[in-house]
Amino acid sequence: MNMNPVLLAVCLMLILSLMRINVVIALTLSALVGGLSSGLSIADTVSAFESGLGGGATIALSYAMLGAFAVAISKSGITDLLAQTVIKRLHGHHPDNLSIAIKYAVLTSILLIAVSSQNIIPVHIAFIPILIPPLLSVFAKLRIDRRLVACVLAFGLITPYMVLPVGFGGIFLHNILLKNLHANGLEATAAKVPTAMILPALGMVTGLLIAVFLVIVNRVTTAVMIQMIKQSVATTETASTITQVNKRHIVVASIAILTTLSAQLYSGSMIIGALAGFVVFTVGGVIAWKETQDVFTKGVHMMAMIGFIMVTAAGFAAVMKATGGVETLVAYLSDSIGNNKALVALLMLIIGLLVTMGIGSSFSTIPIIATIYVPLAIAFGFSPMATIALVGTAVALGDAGSPASDSTLGPTSGLNSDGKHEHIWETVVPTFIHYNLPLIAFGWIAAMTL
Repeated sequence: MNMNPVLLAVCLMLILSLMRINVVIALTLSALVGGLSSGLSIADTVSAFESGLGGGATIALSYAMLGAFAVAISKSGITDLLAQTVIKRLHGHHPDNLSIAIKYAVLTSILLIAVSSQNIIPVHIAFIPILIPPLLSVFAKLRIDRRLVACVLAFGLITPYMVLPVGFGGIFLHNILLKNLHANGLEATAAKVPTAMILPALGMVTGLLIAVFLVIVNRVTTAVMIQMIKQSVATTETASTITQVNKRHIVVASIAILTTLSAQLYSGSMIIGALAGFVVFTVGGVIAWKETQDVFTKGVHMMAMIGFIMVTAAGFAAVMKATGGVETLVAYLSDSIGNNKALVALLMLIIGLLVTMGIGSSFSTIPIIATIYVPLAIAFGFSPMATIALVGTAVALGDAGSPASDSTLGPTSGLNSDGKHEHIWETVVPTFIHYNLPLIAFGWIAAMTL
């Protein structure tokens, strides 16, 4: 058959991204190529792309507001206080003399915060540009590879929604996944959904353990080590000039953070939450009224690329839907394989990976995948639990390896605050390797055993 438009577009997008072409440009060009290759006219392709852009506007504004909130927090001095506290404890110690326990304590703390951001305090990636930048010098002092931090953050952003039906997990498992399973003829109870996703989630756990204990934590290249040493020297130099922290500003910052969390939980909107916190910073005197324009501009600058990528990804997704390429690909799969359930399960997962990597959001991919996969899984004799695992894993797969996913964009926004962390090769590629491969393996086992 001719090259499937979705397959062509996603592969082109990945190739361009790996060549260090800007992700926004890569998504736009790939959407145009995918639309034209499917037989759509240039006008129809552009129209579909533009119609989808509005779907990312809310996310873009959310990230702009979060950026402004993050800048306000940094001006309060609370992040300086955090960094200074850790640096004081490390100051005077040679990295080789630092206990390995300190490294893992830092990584564990980041992991727990990331997990909590999905359910206990559901702020999603909003904490990253606040927490991570002040800790970059600490990572250098402890010789913690930033790729490992990216993997830890991605794990905490993805795994909880796969198995924990609270916060974002409740939205993913019950409001979206279960609803779409029912809409496409699968009888399943709410209790079965998180249970079916336990095995795939163990794939994420396996990937994290491999990243921490076997690969990244023990592999630091000479170039990376030199960079870390330079950063550590800079850290030592700045440690002697500790910034004076205004205690009143710390109190205002604490109130602003609590206000932001409360407002977001009450309204369900990151925009409202960040706005409420920003107002507290302004009223509390941390930010002068005349400085609000500059602070907001800095925040937009910090988070603008994430917003543009998410908006473009929404346009890319609209074009992929218009091509009908997913349906064609699955239909070809079901017609040419026969009754080989093992191969069908594997190919369904791989197709889900490709589709989600292109769209960049597992939440947005569920309606597309469920509409096609549920009837196909039923036709091939998969049990309801196996079908849940197939659909849930297929849509979660691309989250950890997509250049347009907020699970990779979020970590990069914090780790690259000093301009020394590359999105594709130092966030996307490591998370793809460590999570997607184990996810495919464990998702396939779940499909064949449940």
